[in-house]
Amino acid sequence: MCKRCFCWFPKVKILPEVDWQRAVWMLCEEPDSSRAAKVFAVVSIVCIMVSITNFCTETLPAFERPICINVTSDGGATYQVQPNYRDPFFIVETVCVSWFTIEFILRLVSCPSKRTFCRNIMNIFDALAIVPYFIILIIQNTEGNCESAKKSGSFIFIRVLRVFRIFKLSKHSQGLRILGMTIKTSMRELGMFFFFLVVAMVIFSSAAYYAEVGESKTQFTSIPGAFWWAIVTMTTVGYGDITPVGIWGKMVGTLCVIAGVLTIALPVPVVVANFNNFYRHESGRGYISA
Repeated sequence: MCKRCFCWFPKVKILPEVDWQRAVWMLCEEPDSSRAAKVFAVVSIVCIMVSITNFCTETLPAFERPICINVTSDGGATYQVQPNYRDPFFIVETVCVSWFTIEFILRLVSCPSKRTFCRNIMNIFDALAIVPYFIILIIQNTEGNCESAKKSGSFIFIRVLRVFRIFKLSKHSQGLRILGMTIKTSMRELGMFFFFLVVAMVIFSSAAYYAEVGESKTQFTSIPGAFWWAIVTMTTVGYGDITPVGIWGKMVGTLCVIAGVLTIALPVPVVVANFNNFYRHESGRGYISA
């Protein structure tokens, strides 16, 4: 294995010096250390799966429910976004977030190094999985315009942050950790890939725009408007919502597809090699799990 790949593996696991901190840390971080730690890990996995299922299910049209009520005050009618505390989705969300919060606090108070803990990307994801619940709860209990609060970009962004809970599964899946280490190790190659993709996108968007500029039914109204077509074409997705109509535009599209295939193929061998290196290393240690 190359040195660059090997350096991502922790060489020594540092444990807390205080006995009770070490016990709590082993309970939260090492499922194989005791039966209680295994139960703790199983409960954590169940909460993660239930939370993700709840997050997705509540968006179904069949479960859509109004979250705005009319509040009468001395100054007239106002609107307030309030949660229904008896709503099953809210109850499930509250239980899961309570567990995540307790788990995060236990890990924080028992970790060997607070600085290392706060700088760990997975711990940041854990915090991002908890904070949106409390922010949304505060927003929903603040007086304001109902529709603007429900549909504002900041409110939607905060709700989307809940999807970060899926990254919590990587703590219990060696396979996901290997995937994360592979991406981290391949960042230089992936950065070159995105750079080439952007360069090709600008070139082919410009070429397609000027190739179609004389066509009466052209869908290429500007070069920035053609960026979407170039990306979709180079990745061979081909939605077909924007297509060239002239012969020169179709020729540009053909070259765009070929260039896209070549660009995508460049970083694949490096990423695959890094993944195989990590997989063989962990497989030799017997730690691979789904």
